[in-house]
Amino acid sequence: MPTPTVIIAGAGLAGATTATQLRERGYEGRILLLGAEAHHPYIRPPLSKEYLKGDAERSEAFVHPDDWYAQHDVEFLPETMAGSFDGPAHELFVAGGSRLTFDSLVLATGASPRRLTVPGAGHGAVFVLRTIDESEWLRAALAIGGRRVVIVGSGWIGLEVAAAARGYGNEVTVLGHSAVPLSAAIGVQLGRMFEQLHRDNGVEFRNGASVVAIDGSDEGPREVVTSTGERLPADIVVVGVGAAPNTLVGERSGLRLGNGILVDAGMRASAEDVYAVGDVADPYLRAIGRHLRNEHWANAIAGGTVAARSILGEDAAYDDIPYFYSDQYDLGMEYSGYAPLAADAEVVIRGDEGAREFIAFWLHDDRVVAGMNVNVWDVNEEVQRLIREGVRVTRERLTDESVDLASL
Repeated sequence: MPTPTVIIAGAGLAGATTATQLRERGYEGRILLLGAEAHHPYIRPPLSKEYLKGDAERSEAFVHPDDWYAQHDVEFLPETMAGSFDGPAHELFVAGGSRLTFDSLVLATGASPRRLTVPGAGHGAVFVLRTIDESEWLRAALAIGGRRVVIVGSGWIGLEVAAAARGYGNEVTVLGHSAVPLSAAIGVQLGRMFEQLHRDNGVEFRNGASVVAIDGSDEGPREVVTSTGERLPADIVVVGVGAAPNTLVGERSGLRLGNGILVDAGMRASAEDVYAVGDVADPYLRAIGRHLRNEHWANAIAGGTVAARSILGEDAAYDDIPYFYSDQYDLGMEYSGYAPLAADAEVVIRGDEGAREFIAFWLHDDRVVAGMNVNVWDVNEEVQRLIREGVRVTRERLTDESVDLASL
C-alpha cells in the first residue's frame, strides 16, 4: 500500500499548525509543507509590534525551531508554490512544472497586502508589511530616527507601525479614508479613543484623505500628494490598506469562492479531500449562520487544528470566536467577537474610557456579541463565555464594576 500523503500548500502559522496537529494526533503518513518563502513558518503579529520595535528576537517569531520539521518527518519545501490541482486525480501542480500526488490537500496560501497603484508607488522607500523580511527592512529604515514617515491606512497595521515609528523618534503622519481611524472595525467612539492616544504621542492625522501620487526619486526627498491637494514630505512611506486572500490556486482549480475559499465548518473546500485554512479560508461559522473570513493568528491555529482533525476522520467543527490583540505605546487590548453582529450593536463601556482602562461590550438584543478589554487583563475568557453562551444581560449590570463578570 502506498504511504498516505497530506500536502500543505502554504507555510505560515495555519499550515504549520495543520502539520503539527496531524503529528500530535498520531498521523503516520507523509506530510509535505510547501512554503513560498525561504523561511520556516513564523507568526505575523510580532512583525508590526514587538519585532518591529526591536523588543523581540527574530527566533521568537518562528512557530518551531528549524530542526523540528525533520525530527517530526515533515518535509519542508521552501520557495515552492502551488499552481493548481486536479481534484479527481488528486494531483497538485507546483509552479515550475512538477506534480505531487496527495490523499489530502490543505490550501494555506494566506493573503497578500494591497498595494498603491498611484504614480510613484514603486519608489524604494515605499514599504508594505507582510513578511519577516519586510519587517526587518522597515525596522532598519525606522531605527535611524528623525525621519518623516507617512503611513497610508489608519487600520490596525497602520496604527501599530505608527507607534513603532514614534518609538524610534520619527515624525509620523497617518492618512486614512475614514473620518475616524479604526471606525470600520470598532466604531467611531472607540476609534476616536485610539486616535487621541496617537495624537497624545505626537502623531498627526489626515482623515478622509487618500494618496493620488508620490513625487520624488529614490535618492532625493519625496512628497505624498493627497486627494485634498496637500503635499506631505516623506522619507518613508508605509502602506497598510488591507490584504486580499490568495485564492488563485482555488480559482484555477474550480473551487467555490466567497471572500476567500469557501469551506464548511470542518474546513472542507468544495473538492473532495481538499481543505483551506488561515487567511485564505472563508469558513462557515455555525454560531452566526454565515461564512466569515478572519486574518488573525488565532484563526490560523483554530482552522489548522480543525482541518487536521477532519483529515483524520474526526467530527470537528470550527467554533472559535474570532480573536485578535494589539499593542500601541502603553495600551494593550484584546478583542473577541463577531464583527458582522457588532456592526449595529450598542457599545457599552465598563471602566474608565478616559484613563484607557476599560472593557467595551457590543450588545445586540441584550446579548454580548463582541468585547474588547483595554489595559484590563485576565478577563478575555469571561468575555468569550458571555459571547458563546448568548447570555442575556442588562446594560446596568454589565457596566457595574461591582458585579463580577463570572456571575453574569
